[in-house]
Amino acid sequence: MAYVIKDACISCGVCAGECPTEAISEGDGIYVIDADKCIDCGACAGACPVDAPVEA
Repeated sequence: MAYVIKDACISCGVCAGECPTEAISEGDGIYVIDADKCIDCGACAGACPVDAPVEA
């Protein structure tokens, strides 16, 4: 199951830099994860300072 980014996102971009499949991009106000590219590795969640990425 892919990760999603909650509204707690502060748009710092740290998660995007950690994603090995480049599934994370800047959305409208918060970053978003492309579920088709996400491999459920958790790298984004481990890097996020506000715990915005969570398993869907």
